[in-house]
Amino acid sequence: MMSFVSRGRFAAMVLAACSVLSWSAPARAAFPEQPIKLVVGFPPGGGGDLYGRMIAQALSKTVGQSVVVDNRAGAGGNIAADIVAKAKPDGYTLLLAMSGNLAVSPATKPQSLPYKVPDDFAPIGLILEAPHGLFVAHNSRFKTAQEYLAATKTRKLSFASTGTGAAAHIGMEMVKQAAGVDILHVPYKGSGPAITDMLGGQVDAFFATASPLIGQVRQGQLRLLAITGEKRNAAIPDVPTFKELGLNVPVTQWYGVVAPVGTPEPVIRFLAEHLSAALATAEVRDAVRKDAATERDLTQDRFRKFILEDIARYKSAMTPALMKEIAQ
Repeated sequence: MMSFVSRGRFAAMVLAACSVLSWSAPARAAFPEQPIKLVVGFPPGGGGDLYGRMIAQALSKTVGQSVVVDNRAGAGGNIAADIVAKAKPDGYTLLLAMSGNLAVSPATKPQSLPYKVPDDFAPIGLILEAPHGLFVAHNSRFKTAQEYLAATKTRKLSFASTGTGAAAHIGMEMVKQAAGVDILHVPYKGSGPAITDMLGGQVDAFFATASPLIGQVRQGQLRLLAITGEKRNAAIPDVPTFKELGLNVPVTQWYGVVAPVGTPEPVIRFLAEHLSAALATAEVRDAVRKDAATERDLTQDRFRKFILEDIARYKSAMTPALMKEIAQ
């Protein structure tokens, strides 16, 4: 029979256990207790900003708190990545990660980055991939990518990009390497001036992420000759892939969500599950697909593997000449 002291000790143990359970369960269930900040490395209205706001709005409907966009533009998204890498790892500061700041920069200039990939981040999930594309003016003499590339054999042609060392620039360098051609690169600060000069005949083509320009293609202002990716896109079924043309150009523009390393695993799982749920909604799916992007539901370790593979893809394009151009 249990003594009074033993009963007392037993009761104390039960009370202690109950107090631990009553503290830990609400602690897990409480997240999020305040609004979540999604840091976006673009100014308001930019292409990536639109995707960031789309996901923030979708997550706000299900996580029990507002998800607000914090625009921190500059350095091709690297400023935003650095802010999140150094943020408190509690799940309340997230990054709209993209191929530029989590794949291209780590591949081309890892020593100069103030953060490390993947070491400084906890992957939550991939959101979407958008193809890069080779564009020409609506009145260009080039009707196909084959015509454009064939012409480089007999005359010096040029292509515009939105910056030396950016994802699209390196994508076009992959096209050049695969086709064995030499094309002059003309970098611009933004797609607007690049397209203006292309329409005016100052440059022959423009290589850029396709999705933001699909509207101008449909309006007849631009002609899209080919896109990156494994297969044709349902939104633009008449446009061939470079793969169809026998050119290996395995890069895309992608967006995802990451948190600072050290964020509790239950919080990461919670956010990953809600991101997957958002990508499965018709609202998000239709918004992604209408301009030739594709939703991609890769969470946590699968997303981390995808990032590492993408870094390797960009590293594979780093010839000495390209490294010298980027370093200038």
